[in-house]
Amino acid sequence: MAKSRRGIVLSFRPNRSVSRVNIAAIGEEAVFEAAAEQLRAASFRKELQVREIAAPERIAPRSIAFAAGVVHGQTHPSEGADSPYGAGRLVFMHDPSSAEEWGSPFRIVCFAQAPLEMEIGIDPFISDVAWSWLTDALDSRGARYEYASGTATKTLSTGFGTLADQGDAAQIEIRASWTPLGENFSAHAEAWSELLCLLAGLPHHEGVASLGSHRVKRGGHGA
Repeated sequence: MAKSRRGIVLSFRPNRSVSRVNIAAIGEEAVFEAAAEQLRAASFRKELQVREIAAPERIAPRSIAFAAGVVHGQTHPSEGADSPYGAGRLVFMHDPSSAEEWGSPFRIVCFAQAPLEMEIGIDPFISDVAWSWLTDALDSRGARYEYASGTATKTLSTGFGTLADQGDAAQIEIRASWTPLGENFSAHAEAWSELLCLLAGLPHHEGVASLGSHRVKRGGHGA
């Protein structure tokens, strides 16, 4: 059984020995631990700094959570701090008593946010585009799912007083949940990492253009 590595930046390598879970052959605790090990072994994008964190309490009998921040050059997010270039959370829950509601004993909740350039922030379709990136990321990684729900929110702000120098700013944020199907759980974590990188203006892993040309270039950041 894998030991908890909360708060430690993890070096993830695919573990093919846990690539599939035979749920019928092992108990509930072992099922969750095997699935959690898949998530730890997921191939997250290299532009992210990913760490395992404490999962929210009382959301499910068993859960595991990760935090990620976009790395820019040699600048890495401080321990416990979100990256200004994009950040996210992923929570994987296991609750057999919720199987009827969820459609499975498992449920995934994710959060991802990143800054936008104002001209993109005022685009009336940006929320639709951001949500489509989530579903496209899941599909491109072969992550089967159902009962997806969530919100894509754009926020516009203007600084005043001592914050006047900040001027106008925009941000895109996605909060979503879905029920994973099948036994390939690492694909869902990889899709989340893909979503976060797309929101942060980085290119798709297959070279498909994102909003990188319109991204806020703070400190020289850009696609």
